[in-house]
Amino acid sequence: MPQLNPSPWFAIMIFAWLIFLIIIPPKVMAHTFTNDPSPQNANFLKTESWTWPWH
Repeated sequence: MPQLNPSPWFAIMIFAWLIFLIIIPPKVMAHTFTNDPSPQNANFLKTESWTWPWH
């Protein structure tokens, strides 16, 4: 039964993992997004404390 021979499948698995671990990550990390978020307003509003009576 040839499907029990691990020799060709082991090499295919090693080459696939090398592709996944070495070649693909730099390509994914080099991707730039077209719509980078930018801050709309750098001024922060001062929040006021509540004036409710707590009793």
